[in-house]
Amino acid sequence: MQRSTVPGAIAPGAVAPGATVPGAAVPGAATQPNPAGRIITFAVLGFGLFNVLSSIPGFLDLSSTLNQSLEMLGLDGEFSNFSAARTWGVIAVIVLVAGYAGTAWLALKRLKRNRSAWWIPIVGAVVTFILISLCISVPMFGDPAFTQGLLTPPAR
Repeated sequence: MQRSTVPGAIAPGAVAPGATVPGAAVPGAATQPNPAGRIITFAVLGFGLFNVLSSIPGFLDLSSTLNQSLEMLGLDGEFSNFSAARTWGVIAVIVLVAGYAGTAWLALKRLKRNRSAWWIPIVGAVVTFILISLCISVPMFGDPAFTQGLLTPPAR
């Protein structure tokens, strides 16, 4: 069998430059949205919003919250680091709201581009939780009742 040597001829089964193959992904084109992923993303964002709104009062009254923690842990004493609790409670609220807002913004941005976003609220929650834990630990470990209770072995 003889091959064609005609300039510009396309071999059998080859695709001409610039032509599209049916079923092939086109770079830059939007993909089909995944309805289950969208529902999961909105459900997790809704749960996160509920968590943010219900947590704000506890952070704004952090000294009472930490005093309840002392009681729940069975530690003697009363929380007394009020000024640090007030300051770090407000900082925790700012971190919480900013963390949620940033997480929601990133998730909605990905959803708008029809990309998977269900994991963004989960990662955002973990990162925000770590930062808030650091904010709470400052007044907690700066309080004599907490540090004494944690350093004293439990009575048998």
